[in-house]
Amino acid sequence: MNYSRNKLYFLAFLLALGLRFVQLGALPLSDSEAVWALQALQVAQGSKPLLGPQPGYILLTSIPFFIFGGTNFLARFWPALAGSALVFAPCFFRKQLGERPALVLAFGLALEPGLVAVSRGAGGMMLAIAFTLLAWAMWQDERPGLAGIFGGLALLGGPSLWAGLLGLGLAWAIAQGVLPPAGTESGAGGGRVRTEGVKTALTYGLGTLLLAGTLFFLVPNGLSAGLSSLSAYALGWRTPGVPARQLLGALLAYQPLALVFGAISAARGWLQDDRTVKGLSLWLLTTLVLALAYPAHQVSDLAWALLPLWALAAIELARHLRIPAYDRIEAAGVAALTLVLLIFTWLNLAGLSLLPAGSPLSTNRLLLLGGSLLLLLLSLALVAMGWTVETATLGGTWGAVIVLGFYTLGTAWGATGLRTPSGVELWNSGTRVAQADLLLQTIDDLSTWSSGNAKAQPVTISGVDSPALRWLLRDHEVIEAAFLDFSSAPPLVITPQTDELNLAATYRGQDFVWRQAPPWGYILPSDWTTWLVRRQLPQDSETIILWVRDDLFFDGQSK
Repeated sequence: MNYSRNKLYFLAFLLALGLRFVQLGALPLSDSEAVWALQALQVAQGSKPLLGPQPGYILLTSIPFFIFGGTNFLARFWPALAGSALVFAPCFFRKQLGERPALVLAFGLALEPGLVAVSRGAGGMMLAIAFTLLAWAMWQDERPGLAGIFGGLALLGGPSLWAGLLGLGLAWAIAQGVLPPAGTESGAGGGRVRTEGVKTALTYGLGTLLLAGTLFFLVPNGLSAGLSSLSAYALGWRTPGVPARQLLGALLAYQPLALVFGAISAARGWLQDDRTVKGLSLWLLTTLVLALAYPAHQVSDLAWALLPLWALAAIELARHLRIPAYDRIEAAGVAALTLVLLIFTWLNLAGLSLLPAGSPLSTNRLLLLGGSLLLLLLSLALVAMGWTVETATLGGTWGAVIVLGFYTLGTAWGATGLRTPSGVELWNSGTRVAQADLLLQTIDDLSTWSSGNAKAQPVTISGVDSPALRWLLRDHEVIEAAFLDFSSAPPLVITPQTDELNLAATYRGQDFVWRQAPPWGYILPSDWTTWLVRRQLPQDSETIILWVRDDLFFDGQSK
């Protein structure tokens, strides 16, 4: 039985690997990612940059950069691996959750769209989440040494660690006054063993913090960067972020399966006085409130809340992973009916996204959508009265899980950014870099034509503050200038679209769409229907111009 269970956990791990590593380096790094990747590249090249408050990511990423060179794939490697390893954590909470809910949770974490998006981003958030949960799991499994190692790595994860720890701490404090006291370990040696475990965990944790935080003493300022993560988190309480409705919209759009069954599980747990469910509910509430109240919040800050949300949903879903004792054919029929009606509902929603708001056809679509949901509820009520409540419950749940499960898988694939490369995904933080590959290819081609080497020509950047642009040109000599000397004649110059180029030589210019982001303050309600189905929203674009000195072209060289 344990062998079969382990195979299922490994299957969840393979699923997580697939969603997190497929074409991991295909999309260009955004500005928010490139900030940290550039610091890792500088460390790998032997320079001593002033590290930002995510030393765990920076120092770990500098290792593959040193061996293989800087690439988009390697910039996202460690978060993707940590996000994949996260699916093993529920295995160590089987005593609290139960065997079957823990296994369901592992698959939930593997498919969770928000965690997939965070895992595919270059940064320390997923390292903080994964290492914190794994440290907790190792402590539960009475492995204090491993708990200390993971805890030490978590402390290097960056400002997001403190948001998670604050949510856990508040949930624990509230639980002390709300929940009945849990049973304590018996035995005279229990306290001594626990004390020895704390000492072991602290020893391993401090050792890991010292070695990993300094990259084996090669980068001493990594420790101070780790300490600065707390002040960086505190500074976020005075810095504005995205609108709170964007966080709520992302939660509703990406997590309907977890929300529906998590809410049912929470209600059932409080009615039945289930201590585990109550604790998870408090954890979910505190992390969600903190994410919404934090002024500098981004959609990715919801990642901490997804852990208790999916744990609650897994407990409820596990209740329905069984074959009914009677009326099996009837339950299968109810599942098929639920499946058909929910698919019909989605098709009406998809059709609605193609119609102008307020038109008679869109009104008809809305009526059909509401009518199909009403018909589903009426059908389940009739089955419960005509057969049994169990038949209606199991059949309806199976049908809903199949539809919402495929929807979750689809949104997880969308969260990778590969399904609609020009679309908008709420979980992908920062502005989207649009034509990075085209810009780099153009620069390489021009350099090859003029010198025979794709990386030979230096590039001057003036008036464009973009870490993503500096990362894109990492293999070129990049010169950043606040102002251009009128007497100079650099071969390649990148400026904003509004700037005029008045230099000593003649230049030709080509514009490129660089950054794109939706104008969140001007999005209409009708736009969200289109986004939900096709991930399309109006977008504001920032254009830059690549200026090329005339003599770099074939026809210019003959003049």
